[in-house]
Amino acid sequence: MNRALAIEFSRVTEAAALAAYTWLGRGDKNAADDAAVKAMRYMLNLIHMDAEIVIGEGEIDEAPMLYGWRKSRFWLRGN
Repeated sequence: MNRALAIEFSRVTEAAALAAYTWLGRGDKNAADDAAVKAMRYMLNLIHMDAEIVIGEGEIDEAPMLYGWRKSRFWLRGN
C-alpha cells in the first residue's frame, strides 16, 4: 500500500472514531455504531481508489450496522 493511501485510511478511522465519540456515555451503542459507519462510508467515498472493502463485526454483539459481512465497492473518481 502506498503512503498516501495509508494516510487516507487513517483519516477514515479518525472520522469514524470522532463520530462514535459524540455518543460516548449516552447508552446508545447502536447510534454510535451508526454514526461511525456513516462517517466511514463518507470518508471512503472521498478516496481515489478502485477497491472492494469488506467490513463486519461478526456475531459478537449483533450491531445492526456492522452485523455479518458487508461488501462495498468504491470506484476511482476524478482524473
